[in-house]
Amino acid sequence: MEALAVAHPNIALVKYWGKRDSALNLPREGSLSLTLAGMESVTHVAFDGAFAADELVLGGNPAPEASLRKARRILDEVRRRAGGRLAALHARVESRNDFPTGAGLASSASGFAALACAAAGAAGLDLSPAELSVLARLGSGSACRSVLGGFVEWKRGERADGTDSHAIAVAPRDHWDVVMLVAVVAEGPKGVSSTEGMERTRRTSPYYEPFLGSIPADLDAARAAVVARDLDALGVVMERNCLRMHAAMLAAEPALIYLRGGSLAVIERVGQLRSAGARAYFTIDAGPNVKVLCERAGADAVESALAAVPGVARVIRALPGGGARVVDPLA
Repeated sequence: MEALAVAHPNIALVKYWGKRDSALNLPREGSLSLTLAGMESVTHVAFDGAFAADELVLGGNPAPEASLRKARRILDEVRRRAGGRLAALHARVESRNDFPTGAGLASSASGFAALACAAAGAAGLDLSPAELSVLARLGSGSACRSVLGGFVEWKRGERADGTDSHAIAVAPRDHWDVVMLVAVVAEGPKGVSSTEGMERTRRTSPYYEPFLGSIPADLDAARAAVVARDLDALGVVMERNCLRMHAAMLAAEPALIYLRGGSLAVIERVGQLRSAGARAYFTIDAGPNVKVLCERAGADAVESALAAVPGVARVIRALPGGGARVVDPLA
């Protein structure tokens, strides 16, 4: 019983940074994101009685134990739901990304969304998008958003079991002719994982609660801007939400400094481009790489300007993408 699935990373326009339940990855507040085409995680899952234990291979190498534990949360839930003979079978998971891993480009989101999709497919489970989103969330909170394409909102939910904390569609991928440009200033993994950084911010930053308190209003404004295709209104929310999150992280003890010189140079360049008439806005997750949202009509000029910024290794161009899907059901 096996299946191959593909999922794409998503970039949060209104951020998720704080949990109300760490075991279930339930967020303190909701978030809103854009799923991106042009970057993908491809994951193969096989359940077989020949496996002595669950295995996870990332990019051709055995995964760290922490990653295996997260993957096992998804596999255990799939086994529980499937029951029967499959409940006693171990799984081998092989996953690869065609973009930098662990560098603030949402590789965990696409990876665990693809894992959830492939595992459910291999087990023969017919899950709704909401159920698949909940399953992916067990591996990584932001993975629940990569289950869907286009503009996506992750509902905070109220239930203790997390069944109402999942992604919903705000607008499909073809709703708006926009481009996300990713200015890559660092290819390697970041020094502090998002899980660790989130918890440190929660425990030590005086700006943590004020940041969370600003999110509901940001969500309302961002959702309305997406529906209205109002890039300027969305850009204002994106940038302030991003900078407030990084302010909370910078105020943690010890400080979480994900930004690099190249990151700040890109931020400055985006401001200069806007002053010259371009409609482009930035956001940055827990990592150094800067994402710039603009309309496709002006994307070539913005991309060229970003590529010329000192410290930028390359620029990845991505359009709105689709949701996670099984591409080869081999069961």
